[in-house]
Amino acid sequence: MKLSENALVVLRSRYLQKDKNGEVIETPEELIERVAKFIAEADRNYGAGDSEVNQTKDEFINLMSNLEFLPNTPTLVNAARALGQLSACFVLPVDDSIDSIFDTVKYTALIHKSGGGTGFSFSKLRPKNDIVKTTMGVSSGPVSFMKVFDCATEAIKQGGVRRGANMGMVRIDHPDILEFIHCKEKEGDINNFNISVAVTDKFLEALKNDEEYELINPRNGDVIDKLKASFVWDEIAKGAHKNGEPGIVFIDRINKLHPLSGKVGEIEATNPCGEQPLLPYESCNLGSINLGKFVKDSSIDYDGLKKAVELSVHFLDNVIDMNKYPLKKIEVETKKNRKIGLGVMGFADLLIDLGIPYDSEDAVKTAEDVMGFIQKTSKEASSELAKKRGNFPNYKFSIYAKEGIPMRNATTTTIAPTGSISMIADASSGIEPIFSLAYYKQVLDGKRFPYTYERLFDVLEKDGIYSDELAEKIIDNRGSLKNLDGIPDNIKRVFVTAMDISYKSHIDIQAAFQKYTDNAVSKTINMPNSASVDDVKEAYNYAYAKGLKGITVYRDGSRDVQVLITASKDDGKKASKETFIRNVTLKGFTDKVKTSRGSLYVTVNTVNNKPIEVFANIGKSGGDVSALSEAIGRLISIALQNGVDVKNIINTLINITGAQPIWSNGRLIKSVPDAIAQVLKEHFQQMNKVSDKHQKQGVLSGEECPECGSMLEIVEGCAVCRNCGYSRCG
Repeated sequence: MKLSENALVVLRSRYLQKDKNGEVIETPEELIERVAKFIAEADRNYGAGDSEVNQTKDEFINLMSNLEFLPNTPTLVNAARALGQLSACFVLPVDDSIDSIFDTVKYTALIHKSGGGTGFSFSKLRPKNDIVKTTMGVSSGPVSFMKVFDCATEAIKQGGVRRGANMGMVRIDHPDILEFIHCKEKEGDINNFNISVAVTDKFLEALKNDEEYELINPRNGDVIDKLKASFVWDEIAKGAHKNGEPGIVFIDRINKLHPLSGKVGEIEATNPCGEQPLLPYESCNLGSINLGKFVKDSSIDYDGLKKAVELSVHFLDNVIDMNKYPLKKIEVETKKNRKIGLGVMGFADLLIDLGIPYDSEDAVKTAEDVMGFIQKTSKEASSELAKKRGNFPNYKFSIYAKEGIPMRNATTTTIAPTGSISMIADASSGIEPIFSLAYYKQVLDGKRFPYTYERLFDVLEKDGIYSDELAEKIIDNRGSLKNLDGIPDNIKRVFVTAMDISYKSHIDIQAAFQKYTDNAVSKTINMPNSASVDDVKEAYNYAYAKGLKGITVYRDGSRDVQVLITASKDDGKKASKETFIRNVTLKGFTDKVKTSRGSLYVTVNTVNNKPIEVFANIGKSGGDVSALSEAIGRLISIALQNGVDVKNIINTLINITGAQPIWSNGRLIKSVPDAIAQVLKEHFQQMNKVSDKHQKQGVLSGEECPECGSMLEIVEGCAVCRNCGYSRCG
């Protein structure tokens, strides 16, 4: 296998088998053989002998070894191992009873332990303060129970292969919808959930007509209130503008387009990243074709792609049979419909190899052509399997039965996040554009070196203009070629990054793939920091008009600190207004420093590990030194809350010398201001260096990877680490 250094790091940390001491005991080639051999065994269920099973195994090995296709992480990790759970996506029902709620909590823990992600609709739970007849008390509402699920996930995730992830959804007509929209407003709350509002056609009609719409108590179907649709739409957009949540799912569109629409139940929820709508207790196994492997002589190799799609459908159908399901109920419901989700990665690589800019009409056409081909081929492959193995059991309720077309799988295509499998394949993520064309890579001895996206490196090297200095200029330019001198315009046009592209171009690509995808499409719609709430609403409207089933927007830098920025749309002529919104409780620390004026207590509170307010206390209240110390703390706090970098504050205050410098714990403390600066320097100077580095790389998240300390990127609707493969939604 031809694997990059980064791929090997990800494989060793997350995929290859280890002994009881944590030592790797499996090679990448052995992993591929383990998975291929195990999945090929399903052929025996349909009459295949040894030679046929071995042939299938060899075909699967070649497919994965060439990095043309990789299945979802649970399959790579658990195939032919004791756990045996191979699916990535699950949806569990949450009914309006304590028994149902806590049964689902238990089932969720089992799924997370096995490496799966779970989605829930909390729409059936009665609203806050509604009567509970059995106790004559009142309900605490859906959001309170989401917090129970969140705590359970927090407890179980440490022991699993992957961090547990959830999707929480509530219908827009639920009486507690406003509480739900704002439930993640405070950074860190309900941290193990992505949240999305299930938007109905009825609501959209009220929005179009500027009317009120009804809020319905799910306990009895009574209308208990009305809200102005435009007001609720504004609140959703404000939340997404602030920190990327909630997302939106067009739930009626999902149900109308489902191949079993209305016949076997209603879809209420999706998996954690929103691309896999599922019926209650259904699971789905996913895999992705690496499009970057299918370019020959500057055109798409459709013959090679056809073979890869056919083999991938065969592989994913086999997974359903070889899976060890965490619950019998999940196995039963999954096998009724036998859904698979074949998607893609490396779309940006494909476009670059074809010389097509991501934000162009040619890119949209290419997306439609490629995904249309995959959709058609996957359906043909599933139909051929059905002739040998039989239709999925619920076939009689499906659109395929009406058309008389045999079909093995109710759905065949999904565009899912590729996260760490795209790192293994050395491919661009899913259908996303390149996030950053150059960034600093960190090696084990702590040194950093500039890394340039391989395809760009090859082009610049061929033209004789590559240098490490140029790579560093690209890093300083947030990983983009935009406005850089010395690079030909034709190269700049093809090598565009996520933040170079308008939100409409992002949506156009998502819509092109959605047009030929059974399930849904996971993608982040990137917006600049200057985007307004109105821009977010325009993106929502455009997404619905283009036929999307859901949308997640992320405004650059919106999770860095809890600062609400309202930018003027007057061509930047007016200064933006910044207002710090303080939570009731903040994390922080207090240091005691000896000064010539007595013991100084410096308290620093933080948001996302960044200082946001400072309190300095010394001596008795009412004294001049005490008053001046308090004033310094207040002024520092105002500066921090208005975007002043902590290093500028440190540099301003440090080395200010008073009348009597004094040694304290090996440090020369020259004055009270100097002491405060030294506390800030000790705790935040290293962090500031890291932040500077990542700002140059154009990182959107503002969050550090909990496993390796690198900064997370927001791609495919989730925060992921380029360095080690960690995914917050994994």
